[in-house]
Amino acid sequence: MNKEPLRQVIWVGDCRKKLKEFPRGAQRTIGRALDFAQRGGMHPSAKPFKGIGTGVLEIVARHDTDTYRAVYAVKVGETIYVLHAFQKKSKSGIKTPKQEIDLIKQRFRQAKVIEHEEK
Repeated sequence: MNKEPLRQVIWVGDCRKKLKEFPRGAQRTIGRALDFAQRGGMHPSAKPFKGIGTGVLEIVARHDTDTYRAVYAVKVGETIYVLHAFQKKSKSGIKTPKQEIDLIKQRFRQAKVIEHEEK
């Protein structure tokens, strides 16, 4: 197991509060995936989130017939920024709704500002 110190996690906006509203199984999947990320790895339920930039990943957690997602950035300094947590409600197939993408983009910009201020 990696002996490096765990990377810090910063929750942007209300995503931690939203995650706590998810069913326990979805919370566990997302928690495990973030633990992998803190240790420098990538959990099997994480995949690149397209359209934002490199280093932005999405965790997909299925529970019953619902799908829950968390999006995080790993390429902003040494910190992991959790940008958004939401339940995917299919209105357009597998595509993430534009309003969710816009919020992720806004929070990604915010994470970069936070990282810059930390230095």
